[in-house]
Amino acid sequence: MSVAAGRLVRMTEPAARAHHSIDYLEFGVTDLAVAKQFYGDAFGWSFNDYGPGPNYVGIRRPGGDATDEVGGFRLDPQVTPGGALVLLYSDDLEASVAQVRAAGGEVVSGPYEFPGGRRFHFTDPAGNELGVWSSS
Repeated sequence: MSVAAGRLVRMTEPAARAHHSIDYLEFGVTDLAVAKQFYGDAFGWSFNDYGPGPNYVGIRRPGGDATDEVGGFRLDPQVTPGGALVLLYSDDLEASVAQVRAAGGEVVSGPYEFPGGRRFHFTDPAGNELGVWSSS
C-alpha cells in the first residue's frame, strides 16, 4: 500500500500504477518448491499457489495480502542464464549476502562498490542471476 492524497491506496488499484513502469516480473524456475523455499528463506517472500499440480506461483508484495502480487515463478524445463538483471534493494548488504548463502544461493560477484553504493550478484537454485544493492 502507499499513501496518495492522504489515503491508503492498494498498489493493485489502477491509479497506483505508472504508465510504462515495470508492473510484474516472472522468473522461470525448474522446481517451484525449491524456488519458494529459497526466496522465502533468503528474503522472506510469500507466495500464492495456483491450480492443481501448480505450474505457476505468484509472488506477494512484502506486507501485501493474497491479491497483492508483484511477480511470479513459472515452471520451465530449463532456465537459460542471461537477459534482464533484476536488482533488489537491501538495508543491510552483508546480512543479505549471508541470507542468500544460507538459503542455498551462490554469490557469483561481489560485494563491490559502484557509484551510488555497493552490490552483489547471486544465482538461485534454478540458475537465475539477480543482484542486491545497498546505498551504504
